[in-house]
Amino acid sequence: MNTAPLICAAAAFMTAAAAAAPPAPVCRFASGEQTAALVELYTSEGCSSCPPADRQLSALATALEPGARAVPIALHVNYWDKLGWADPFAQAAFSLRQDERVRENHHTVVYTPHFFVNGEELRAGATGLRAAVHHANAQRPRASIAAQLLPADKGEISVDVTARADAGTGPAALYVAIAQNGIVSDVRAGENSGERLQHEHVVRLLDGPLALADGAARLQRRFALPAGSDAGHLELVAFVEDAQSGAVLQSLRAGPCDAGTLETR
Repeated sequence: MNTAPLICAAAAFMTAAAAAAPPAPVCRFASGEQTAALVELYTSEGCSSCPPADRQLSALATALEPGARAVPIALHVNYWDKLGWADPFAQAAFSLRQDERVRENHHTVVYTPHFFVNGEELRAGATGLRAAVHHANAQRPRASIAAQLLPADKGEISVDVTARADAGTGPAALYVAIAQNGIVSDVRAGENSGERLQHEHVVRLLDGPLALADGAARLQRRFALPAGSDAGHLELVAFVEDAQSGAVLQSLRAGPCDAGTLETR
């Protein structure tokens, strides 16, 4: 799985108090000319059938063909919490988003684990994931996304994301998420009691929808880092959706800068 093209540059930010401050790394990403597949997994630590799907999402990069582009995210739902284990990564907003996804696909059943690829429900289950990503990649992108990441104050990350939709696309919206990797969780109750679970691409913050005006939108924001995380384990995900159908027009994954690729300008 390829991430979006990456250009990292060093930019100096000087203040009166620290005129000789070292340059802060700035990473710039662009979505490119291929449609990336946004792979959404709705999951829960309270669900005994979810860990295999979590592992499949984590291993997606190595499971796809060379050149395939996928942007995986795990959204932990909260409706399992009342059954014995409160998932520390669950949010009610993710449960509501899953409801919306199901309705957009003209279905009624909500369950976990539940995959969607570019807004389309994966009715074949996880076995159809590779084919769905391939199908999404073959489509012409109907939007473009650019993102810039840089450290802000301690405990924060600053993001600058712009999105543009093709002319004639219709109403569209931008979403920006901060996801966390390398999570290890010891479950002490519920269906997975006694299990040590490992998670990747777990959405901790989700901002949107931000409507595109005249086919464009820009989001500039400082996000507080989730408790217990650091910038090296975080990634930014941005995607543009058709506001009526929920179809994903383009998506972008922006990981931490590799210090070895920084260029001083």
